[in-house]
Amino acid sequence: MVKELAKEMRKKFSELGADVPQKEIESKLDLLVNQYRVPEEEARRTVFNQYVRDLKLQRGPQGSESPLTKIKDITSDGRWISLKAKVIQLWENEKASISQIGLLGDDTGTIKFVCFAKSDLPLVEEGKSYIFKNLVTDSWQGRFSVKMNKTTTVVPTEDVEVANNDTTVTGAVVDVQSGSGLVKRCPECNRILVKGACVDHGKQDGEYDLRVKAVIDDGRAAQDIILNQEMTYKVTGIDVKVAKKMAMDAVDPAVVYDEIKRILLGKYFTVKGPVLGSRYLLVKDMQPARVQLDLNAIVKKVEGI
Repeated sequence: MVKELAKEMRKKFSELGADVPQKEIESKLDLLVNQYRVPEEEARRTVFNQYVRDLKLQRGPQGSESPLTKIKDITSDGRWISLKAKVIQLWENEKASISQIGLLGDDTGTIKFVCFAKSDLPLVEEGKSYIFKNLVTDSWQGRFSVKMNKTTTVVPTEDVEVANNDTTVTGAVVDVQSGSGLVKRCPECNRILVKGACVDHGKQDGEYDLRVKAVIDDGRAAQDIILNQEMTYKVTGIDVKVAKKMAMDAVDPAVVYDEIKRILLGKYFTVKGPVLGSRYLLVKDMQPARVQLDLNAIVKKVEGI
């Protein structure tokens, strides 16, 4: 009986967006039921409430949909809300427990979202807008996010305007990271294929794409940047057709990465775009920069040697 109770409870926790091991639940129930002779219903309620408290879960909206909320008004975790937002970007994900992870935006800001595989929700598309009903807010190190669960519904809607939170950085490209160049994406979820396979959809032929993951340094701080296919072509002159030919001629797709690295590394640029998830700047515009050298500072450094 304890095993059945634990199975039911694990399913309930999964609906609330939490992955709790069944053996762990069984152990707690067994202690109360078989050792302390607590009635099964009371034991179930005690263990359930403990997890709700410790994991900061919510039992869900009672009798009505969660209130439609603006992203800027998300200031606490453990709340049930609904959002009308655009999928700004889908991020790479190698965890089988997560079906999609990325960034949502509305006219007040942006926020990270996570959708668990067990929620069994339809995949959302980058650039499309939706009404997300019954999300749960979460936080980590002061940054808020939202989680989808089995009670969440996703309804396509008209285009949502996203707030302009662009950042501008001028500096030198100091690194072109691995994973740049010619890549293949899963046609089902748009993830990058690893050894010809998607973590969720298995072996795939894939669709070719171009991207650049790099680091630009303005002399004070380093900023990770991402260039999509269009921006990669604008800056390097390499499009997918050219990249495929380069790879075929050399029998090695790494030549595309090497050429992009040759073109960008050590050059100065001004980049502009939103910073996603506090780390990556998604480049919307990238122009060569003319750097003015501070001759007085250079002379002082030389004199001090």
